[in-house]
Amino acid sequence: MLSVQKWHNEQLAEITVGALKKNGFDAEYFTNSKDAVDSVLSLITSGMTIGFGGSATVKGLNVAEKAAELGAVILDHNVPELSAEEKLEVRRKQLTSDIFLCSSNALTLDGYLVNVDGTGNRVAAMSFGPKKVIVLAGVNKICKDTEAGFARIELSAAPKNTNRLNLKTPCATTGVCADCNSEKRICRIYSVLKKKPSAADFKVIIVGETLGY
Repeated sequence: MLSVQKWHNEQLAEITVGALKKNGFDAEYFTNSKDAVDSVLSLITSGMTIGFGGSATVKGLNVAEKAAELGAVILDHNVPELSAEEKLEVRRKQLTSDIFLCSSNALTLDGYLVNVDGTGNRVAAMSFGPKKVIVLAGVNKICKDTEAGFARIELSAAPKNTNRLNLKTPCATTGVCADCNSEKRICRIYSVLKKKPSAADFKVIIVGETLGY
């Protein structure tokens, strides 16, 4: 069973990496998260500013802590003691960071990155601003196409994230998107990156594991 899953992960990743490269992105596949994180850390030096887009994937891999150990300046708006105004200021600073680290809600077999944001800082930084953008994503986020990518967000990513954040939205209770009008709705900015943004240094790292939401 595990060998079949590993084979399937590799096949999906190979197709997606190839498509991402055709669309101008730098893309790479690692079978495990340790090697993927080591690859990211090899790009970080002391004094660099590293922005974090609020990704459960990146947080689960402890990248911020490891980057701080290398002397990087961490820009994380999810630090608990920050006020609302301070969180907003950190988000703005992320837009001009040396490296912006995030994940994507979905990757498609034709090499597109599909995302839905609430505040918009993540998709804004993915489009323009940071000196380098790195997207870390597990193979669980690979979808057939854009339509499947948005369907994945509605059925899996959005409900799980609202529940994780303890937000009072319908999907945080039912587990299914209701296209709500809640003030706490996190699905506000819809983005599809079909080609690498023209001014961006952009790398996508796919990991052969189930990561994040």
